Amino acid sequence: MKTCWNRARHVLAALAVLSLAGCDWVLFNSKGAVGIAQRDLILICIGLMLIVVVPAIVLSFVFAWRFRASNKSAKYTPDWAHSTRIEVVVWGVPLLIIVILSVIVWKSTHELDPYKPLDVAGEPIHVEVIATDWKWVFVYPDLGIATINQLHFPAGRQLVFDITSNSTMNTFFIPQLGGQIYAMAGMRTKLHLVANEPGEFRGMSGNYSGHGFSKMNFTATATSEEDFQRWVRQVRSGPPIRLDFEAFQRIAQPTQGHAVVHFAQVEPGLFKKVIDQFIGVGENASPQAVLHDSPAHTSKE
Repeated sequence: MKTCWNRARHVLAALAVLSLAGCDWVLFNSKGAVGIAQRDLILICIGLMLIVVVPAIVLSFVFAWRFRASNKSAKYTPDWAHSTRIEVVVWGVPLLIIVILSVIVWKSTHELDPYKPLDVAGEPIHVEVIATDWKWVFVYPDLGIATINQLHFPAGRQLVFDITSNSTMNTFFIPQLGGQIYAMAGMRTKLHLVANEPGEFRGMSGNYSGHGFSKMNFTATATSEEDFQRWVRQVRSGPPIRLDFEAFQRIAQPTQGHAVVHFAQVEPGLFKKVIDQFIGVGENASPQAVLHDSPAHTSKE
């Protein structure tokens, strides 16, 4: 029985390794300047910490082998209690690593500030991002178009995202291009990214927001400038669907796996209207009113 269990365990381990063969470590396969800088920061921090971790693991096996009961040649020193050299290494090396990490992280935190514009030549692409249940709405205010669950942009041009939510808190995340940032109702957050090369990248929410969260994905497509302008003309020449606030409220109703939709026209100031609908909500409400409007109270009625 024990032999069968060991064989089954080895088979399961082999299958687990094979299943990982097709995985793509998107965080370490960055295609944008911000993502590459964040990847390098992660690897540097891991490398510095391994200076302590690896010797500690190795020495634990070395000591166990050297001072095993059968090794009669090992020096037995039951009264040993102090070594200045060991104290210097044990305390000095981690302290030095902490100082180095502090300098690197402090510098990187300011350089990788998501609100800080990137040093990229050319006119940036401005995109307003609205998270809903459970889809993403992208508004191009300078182009007068919008999409659902599809983000197009030219590679090599800076992307300036203004981000908010029409419902619960989410995070806007394109792992291969850079870090994530929160999308919150009644608030505006910002993010600057750039794609170094054309390609299709997975976009997602990194914050659980309900049972449709797992399908809250979109495709971020970086193209050449010519292909991007062609895509813009295609959206504008498509069905004359206009995204105004009334249409947005219908779109914002909870759905899962929503199809890609293009809007040839967008109401000016739509993004601000989405934010403003939450400004002051609950400030003057009495506890009785809040209780009456709560989902739990409504379900009981």
